[in-house]
Amino acid sequence: MLDEARFNTVANMRASVFFDGPDVRSRYSRFWMLLVLSAFIASAGIVGDSTATVIGAMIVAPLMTPIMGTMLATVIGDRANLIRSLLLVVAGAATAVAIGYAVGFLVVNDVLADTNAQVSARVTPGLIDLLAALGTGVVGSVALVRKDISDTLPGVAIAISLVPPLAVAGLTLESGSVAQSLGALLLFVTNVVAIIGTGVVVMSVYGVTRLAREPLAGEAHRGMGRTVALLTVMFVVIGVPLAISSIGISARAIVEQGVHRVAETWAQSVGWEVDTVSTRDADVYIRLEGPLPVPDTAALKAQLDAAGIDTSRVTVNLVPVYSVKLSTQ
Repeated sequence: MLDEARFNTVANMRASVFFDGPDVRSRYSRFWMLLVLSAFIASAGIVGDSTATVIGAMIVAPLMTPIMGTMLATVIGDRANLIRSLLLVVAGAATAVAIGYAVGFLVVNDVLADTNAQVSARVTPGLIDLLAALGTGVVGSVALVRKDISDTLPGVAIAISLVPPLAVAGLTLESGSVAQSLGALLLFVTNVVAIIGTGVVVMSVYGVTRLAREPLAGEAHRGMGRTVALLTVMFVVIGVPLAISSIGISARAIVEQGVHRVAETWAQSVGWEVDTVSTRDADVYIRLEGPLPVPDTAALKAQLDAAGIDTSRVTVNLVPVYSVKLSTQ
């Protein structure tokens, strides 16, 4: 049995994450008000490429509550609250995406990963994002159980990042990039699955599952078996695309490093400098700056070929840089 001096009871946990009881109307109004505001704040922060604004949206966002409600309802076998919490998660996510899409109409330029750091950080999730989500999910679940670490919840809200990926999904979809929109949605789903999965484990470790289901021990065992099976399938479903994305990110990084080394050596020989080396799909873009005249790139092509790099997918942008001293004119 849980020590009530240090741990929340099941009743307390239910009251903190479920949308029921006598104050249900105020809980719903608070949820939707904060969700809409956080979605607008996140969209504005992403468009303005402002990390501080996006962090503010993370703190305001209320989506953690129904997600934790889904986890707790799964653990204690509360079908009504499970459905209610799931519907809130889905409806809230759809609303945030719609708000991001609407904000995109007000922006002149496309909001895409190529020109926005907030977008690029959220459209290519990998296994490292799953690892981070698992860690923050554990902290969030422990904070629900234990009274003495509830002050960590703002940090969990920042680390788990729920509304910003949804805003990115809407903004990039409006900008015409379905692939980037799906990548942002994958990050959101990864975070949700991690919270629920780690929550079930944490609740089992603390004995919440046993306490909540003792009257129906046999049924509880079968129910938890189905839950574990479902969570395993969910982790596999999100793990496969995350693994593919991670492999792609690693492969692009290796190519960029190889191209950068070759380009740097060539640039030094002609008195120019490498500004950036980036990849987009299978194409590589090299941007160099230097004084006139523009150097011949035949030697660069030969060196890239010798390094085993497919130069048919390489584009070189040469940007002449020269200074004019106005005081001499």
